[in-house]
Amino acid sequence: MKIFMEELLEQREDNYIMPFLWQHGEAEEKLREYMEAIHSCGIRAICVEARPHPDFLGAGWWHDMDILIDEAKKRGMKLWILDDAHFPTGYAAGKIAESEDKYCKQYISQKYIDVCGPIPEVEVNLTAMMMPLMLPSGLDLGMFGMSSEKKRYFTDDRILTVRAYSLGRDSSLMGEGIDLVSKIVNGTLIWDVPKGAWRVYVLYITRNGEGRSDYINMMDKASCNIQIEAVYVPHYEHYGQEFGKTIAGFFSDEPCIGNTVGYNFDESIGKKKTPLPWSSQLEKMLEEKLGEEFLPYYPALWTDMEDDKRNAKVRYAYMDCVTRLVEENFSRPIGRWCEEKGVEYIGHIVEDNNQHSRLGSSQGHFFRSMMGQHMSGIDDIGGQVIPGGENYKREALLGAEKEGEFYHFELGKLGSSLAHIDPKKQGRAMCEIFGAYGWQLGMRTMKYLIDHFLVRGINAYVPHAFSPKDFPDSDCPPHFYAGGEDPQFKYFRKLMHYTNRMCHLLNKGMHIAPAAVLYHGEAEWTGGCMFNQKVARELLENQIDFDILPSDVFADMATYKAAFDHKLRVNGESYDCFIIPYAEFITKEVAAFAEKASKKGFPVFFVQGLPKGICDSKKSEEERQLLDGLSECKVVSLTDLSKALKEKKLNEISSDKEFDALRYYHYRKEQTELYMFSNESIGETYDGWITVISKGSVSLYDAMENRVLPAEYKDIQNGTSIHIKLSPYQSVVALFDDLKSIEEQSFSVGKQVMKLEGDWRISSAETGRYPEFSPVTVAKDLKSIGRILPAFSGYLCYESEFMYDATLSGREVLIISDAYEGAEVWLNDCYLGMQICPSYQFTMGEALKNGENLIRIEVGTTLDRKVKSLPQDIRSLMFYSKITEPTGIVGSVEIWN
Repeated sequence: MKIFMEELLEQREDNYIMPFLWQHGEAEEKLREYMEAIHSCGIRAICVEARPHPDFLGAGWWHDMDILIDEAKKRGMKLWILDDAHFPTGYAAGKIAESEDKYCKQYISQKYIDVCGPIPEVEVNLTAMMMPLMLPSGLDLGMFGMSSEKKRYFTDDRILTVRAYSLGRDSSLMGEGIDLVSKIVNGTLIWDVPKGAWRVYVLYITRNGEGRSDYINMMDKASCNIQIEAVYVPHYEHYGQEFGKTIAGFFSDEPCIGNTVGYNFDESIGKKKTPLPWSSQLEKMLEEKLGEEFLPYYPALWTDMEDDKRNAKVRYAYMDCVTRLVEENFSRPIGRWCEEKGVEYIGHIVEDNNQHSRLGSSQGHFFRSMMGQHMSGIDDIGGQVIPGGENYKREALLGAEKEGEFYHFELGKLGSSLAHIDPKKQGRAMCEIFGAYGWQLGMRTMKYLIDHFLVRGINAYVPHAFSPKDFPDSDCPPHFYAGGEDPQFKYFRKLMHYTNRMCHLLNKGMHIAPAAVLYHGEAEWTGGCMFNQKVARELLENQIDFDILPSDVFADMATYKAAFDHKLRVNGESYDCFIIPYAEFITKEVAAFAEKASKKGFPVFFVQGLPKGICDSKKSEEERQLLDGLSECKVVSLTDLSKALKEKKLNEISSDKEFDALRYYHYRKEQTELYMFSNESIGETYDGWITVISKGSVSLYDAMENRVLPAEYKDIQNGTSIHIKLSPYQSVVALFDDLKSIEEQSFSVGKQVMKLEGDWRISSAETGRYPEFSPVTVAKDLKSIGRILPAFSGYLCYESEFMYDATLSGREVLIISDAYEGAEVWLNDCYLGMQICPSYQFTMGEALKNGENLIRIEVGTTLDRKVKSLPQDIRSLMFYSKITEPTGIVGSVEIWN
């Protein structure tokens, strides 16, 4: 038996969970109480959330940190520290608001007027055109503990260029325009307008933009350094002796470019008339990359010009420089500082609805944004992933409607892909999870979410959140434990133990996948493209796993430890094919690799069509040759992609039945092949034979109960076929290892023996009074107790007697058809166990006897009904669930054999 299995079965696994512990300046005893509650879940780290604290970096903050560090040392726990006073990261604890002008954000902005000529001596007041437009954000940002966004006026605006462009019929700009800078007199443009329709563009550099003016300028190295000096250095000065010991590192929460305020999720370059980030560093980089001859084409950053290739080159050059500066000025320096001090740097950006490749609330490029971090990171909050929600858009708390397809098919794979290909990450991918789902979030959905991300390769979690504030804290619930009010907390403990075990399995090994898919970021910057989730969905629903690779892998293979030798190898990962979602433009490095690989027989698939241009080629002949070189690559439609891969045997697993909700994840650890299988259907059971390429003895690992079970499998010519049965919300791990000696008995449920139809005595207990139950009702039919107790949250107890006259086999199973949310069962005072999500099955074993039997079932609710019965403030209403789920057991209780 491998060491990692011994560690799991002996409950000696490492820790992979670090929940947010919000700080509001609570009393010492409250902080210690919460550290104990967190530790009781088997969690051995916290992430200290600074945002709500009234005295961040002041005496009150250090006092509370002293307490948390003391508790952590007593309990063998680690601390991660959120790295700012406000959300998002980049506020630098307010230092930017009081810094010199040169450290503040700078923008390249545009204004234009349209005029039809001929008209002699038209005058345009450029000073008036360039006056800052202070738009309200439409949000009370203080509600979220964000910056107040107080504006200050700067006086270093300058004109970059003024040009007039002839307008095409589609309003595109024609040619390179007419330079009008020489026509400016004392801030006024005086111009004889020629015949035709013209658009006069004023491009200027300003600090008076509409973005987050009191946040660091990520285009400026010195400005970014203020973040380190303001937050990181004071923590080291106070607790340097604990760095690398009790203090594990820092967490950046959604740092952003910040050229806009709010969450519109539509800041694609070339599509929106917003100020764009700027600095002298950026200006110099652009001059080196494009040359002054491209200055007439800078309007392409906001609008379409007649030449698509010019648009692509300008937009690519700009975004390439911006995202490089984010990496070089912000992410990597913080990562280096942390390494020098013996700690790590983690966090995530805004990924929502493809925003990860855009400006505004994100950082322009998912992969570059986190190159300095030691784990990859994503978040799933506010109902982004929901059971059954992959097919439709839904209402969002902030910004655009949530795109179910993005969250379900791309988000998790982005996070794990970066972890797999970047050596710095050591295969670790973190997800901030559960936050802002509301008080209605229960165990079945939490389990679904954990499995959803585990089977996509996410192997570290930041549950959101523990809040010591008096219940109910209306800030982005749910809050676990909730001062002892949370009826779900004992089930949450079990979920956390499950999560930690699964993460222990899926760390310190190697992911195995047959396909690599090109990241769509650069393609979106430059023209028409297919988003990654389209290809991701086609592959996942056909059980073909993959990683997403940025173009940078092919431009800088050394950084990613990448090579090509008839297979594409990246940081130990090995891919058998390369898939390029439709992109109007690709980079020259991607084109060169595609040509080289395809000529050597390596399958390269272009989905929907070949590109029409190379976005970073400066020579037309080079571009033509690169495009001609793609002629041997295969072009397939999206709907035929999986079929084409399977025809070439590029799928490493197959199922004997079609089931688009079946997910798998292949992992190799200590020379042991692991396959996680998960059923993402919420209404249909998967029951079939799965063929994998591995060979050898197979056992099944049930991480929820921490036990090894026998597998039904058969050796075949090219691998092994394993019988897998998964009801909704269920997952299992198949291990290729000789574990027969520790396998526990298991059996599948066959047929119903009886339904318990006697009277059920139902009683209730609020959390603070548990286990003192008070009678509620007596019922034969089990329906939602919410009909009787509409404002109740707590525990429900169901008691009944039944006669059992059938022959005892020892294989009887009690099945509860449904329960909201977790259930525990006692039969004749023998404890049968706890189930936190469907299916609610309990092995009865020797506890069942012939004759009369006494059964007791306890069910814990969510806090949703109780919170809804309380007065609602505006923030509570933002997380108010529009439906109320049933309470207690709904359906039947049966015995099966």
